[in-house]
Amino acid sequence: MIITTIENIGKAYEPLGLVRGSMIQSKHIGKDMMAGFKTLVGGELKGYTEMMEESRETALSRMVKQAETLGADAVVGVRFTSSSVMQGAAEVTAYGTAVKYK
Repeated sequence: MIITTIENIGKAYEPLGLVRGSMIQSKHIGKDMMAGFKTLVGGELKGYTEMMEESRETALSRMVKQAETLGADAVVGVRFTSSSVMQGAAEVTAYGTAVKYK
C-alpha cells in the first residue's frame, strides 16, 4: 500500500474516505523525572523522542489497518498531529484519504 503526504500518485483513483489512527502514550514516572532534570542542562530528551516515534508508528499502523478494511490501495494526503493530553502523556494521530485505483 502506498502511504504518501502528496495527493498525486501518478494513478487515477477514487476517494473512499478519511482514515485515521491514534495513540495516547506516556512514559513512566522515573523517565519523566529524568527528563525534568535534563531540561535544566539542555539536550535531547531521548525518552520522549522514542515515545513519540513509537506513537507515530502505532498511529500510522492503525490508520493503514482502517484503510485496508475499506479496500484501499493507497492513503494520500497523510498528516500527523500531536497534542498533550496530560503531564507526560501525548496523543499522536495520523490521518489521510483512503483511495482505490480506477
